This record gives sequence, C-alpha cells and structure tokens, in this order.
Amino acid sequence: MAFHTRSDSFPSRPHPIVQQVDEHLSRLTSSKATSTSSLSIYHNLSSLGDLYGCVDRLLQLPLTQQALAQEQNEKWTTELLDGSLRLLDVCSTAKDAVLQTKAYVQDLQSIIRRTRGGESGALTSEVNRYLSSRKMVKKAIQKAMKNLKGSESKSTFSPLSNDTETVAIISKLRDVKEITLAVLESLMSFISGPKSKPGSWSLVSKMIPTKKVACEEETEANEFAQVDAALHKTSKSENAQNQLEKLESCIQDQEEGLESLFI
Repeated sequence: MAFHTRSDSFPSRPHPIVQQVDEHLSRLTSSKATSTSSLSIYHNLSSLGDLYGCVDRLLQLPLTQQALAQEQNEKWTTELLDGSLRLLDVCSTAKDAVLQTKAYVQDLQSIIRRTRGGESGALTSEVNRYLSSRKMVKKAIQKAMKNLKGSESKSTFSPLSNDTETVAIISKLRDVKEITLAVLESLMSFISGPKSKPGSWSLVSKMIPTKKVACEEETEANEFAQVDAALHKTSKSENAQNQLEKLESCIQDQEEGLESLFI
C-alpha cells in the first residue's frame, strides 16, 4: 500500500524540503554563483553546504528513492551518482590546494619575520618552494576541471517517466549538480589565478630588498594572484608579508566553506 500511496510533494503542494531546495537554488542563482571575489565565493560555498543539507533530506524521502529506483531511470541515476563522485573529487582537489597553500604561506611568513626583509638563502628557497607548489596546484586544478567538464559534455540521459513527480525530483537534482559545478568552477578559477608570464619563475630573487622594482597594478587580482605577483615582482618584503596575511585570512574562509560540503 505504501508503494502505491501518492505523495503530495509534486506538483500541487510541494514538500517543505523541496521548497527549501528551491529557495537555496534561487539564492545561489541570484547571487551569481560564478563570481570570483573572495567574499562571494565564501558565501556561495556556505550556501552550497546548506543546499546539500536539504538535498540529503530530499534523498531520504520515499518518493525520491522510488523515483531513482525506477528501471527506466536507471541510466540517468547512474549518471547522477557518477557526476556526484566527480564533483566530490573536485572538492577534494580544491581542499588539498587550499591546505597545501596555507602551509607554504605560514612557512613564508615565519621566514620573513625572522629575516626582517634582509637577504636570506632560506627566504629565497622558501619563495621558490611556494611558487613551485603553485604550479603543481594549478596543474591539478586544470586536470580536475578538464575531467569534470568532459563528463558533463557527455550527459545525454533524461528521466523517462510519465510521472510528473518523478521527473520533477530528478530535474531538481540535476539543477543542484549544475549549480554545484558553477560554484566549484568559480572557486577553482579563484585559486588558480591568472597564468604566469614566461620567465617569471626566475624573478624570485627580486623579493629581496636590494633593488627597487615597480609593481604592476593588481586591482583585479584576487588574494592568491596578489601574493604570486608580490613574490615575482616586488622589491619590498613588507608588501609580500601584507599580501600573505590577506591570503591566509582568505584561505581560512575558503577552508571553512569547503568543510561545510564534507559534513
């Protein structure tokens, strides 16, 4: 009897959980999920965490489980689960990138404080290590996003059901996947920053204050890119230290936002 009982979820009176999912989706969409400012990404990650809390409850509904279990939707359900695992991989890549950068930032701050801006082989070595780690982070991000976009482009399945409730639920889950991809893409773009100019890796010694080198304007750069520029171009370690402090605060926000997705 329970199997044949019709839920009042869709479409006449949406279930409260479905309404909550709609509200979170609408909030993320209106907030421009593709924004690449530090504060907006933090808020979007937090909102995404709240959205997935609602999605988890939505997946526990008998109607949802029944919809995903229908034989005609088996291929789409498999695709949905596969997409979720790929999104999780991207989240893990982002989290690793943030934690790795955080460790190098803290090491750099420690060395700069000890040397007080003076010339130091340890400082130059640490700067090289940081910049090398940034190259590895960018490669990992590019690979993760390439794999994710490749899988998205192959998405062809659609829910095959005459039950409007089933179609609505599956479409809702697809909307969640799409908004998640948009938020993660903006986060990855934020962490990667602009591509480095050829030869910039040989400029790390310019951080040592023995020459005056003009900094290019970084009005559009985010905290990650500003630190990259400071370590590449500036002659004042005080400027690099200020940028590192800003980046550490930014990383803390992104770390907290990402943690909300793993709870």
